[in-house]
Amino acid sequence: MRILFAEDERSLSKAVVALLEKNNYSVDAVYDGEEALTYLEAGNYDAVILDVMMPVRDGISTLCEMRARGYDIPVLILSAKSEVDDKVLGLDSGANDYLTKPFSVKELLARIRAMTRKGEGQLDSSLKFDNLTLNLATYELSATEGSFKLANKEFQMMEMLMRNPGHLISTERFMEKIWGYDSDAEINVVWVYISYLRKKLIKIGAGVEIKAHRNSGYSLESI
Repeated sequence: MRILFAEDERSLSKAVVALLEKNNYSVDAVYDGEEALTYLEAGNYDAVILDVMMPVRDGISTLCEMRARGYDIPVLILSAKSEVDDKVLGLDSGANDYLTKPFSVKELLARIRAMTRKGEGQLDSSLKFDNLTLNLATYELSATEGSFKLANKEFQMMEMLMRNPGHLISTERFMEKIWGYDSDAEINVVWVYISYLRKKLIKIGAGVEIKAHRNSGYSLESI
């Protein structure tokens, strides 16, 4: 899952990005509202976190512009302003949730999970295909002969495949969703991670395989 995080306080931004990446989110960090809008135009995000007090364009103005442009991405507002009127303004401007600073790590992660579940219509804590299960809370991939706890990008790739079984996902789509459009990673990194996942699927006795489509991408298929 890919998140755009707009926060002008660099130390806080760095800490939150590290936290989210540790919990298997892919994050692009920007430092003002105008930059956030630029990234939204070029990227593909599952959620946005906006600080209110930012230079160039503040969070509320950015949110209003997002909704005016037709972006329906879930948005969480972060703010030191805790008055009821401030929260009402944020929610009425189109935010899905509002979290005041300082906040606890557990609450931030819970708010993100709740917000993105609503967006996906996905209420279950796991994805299943054939005899394969991916636990979205523990990042555990399991089948009849064992299980593995997946690393960050492995988990994100497997989640994409299991949400779209039988459907082709292009190599470019993996790069865009997981590494980000401005990543320095080479495109063959996708093949490397697909190779990791294939080995794990074999070891746990999965009844599915990741099928390669020449010069197109990959799909998850029953064997």
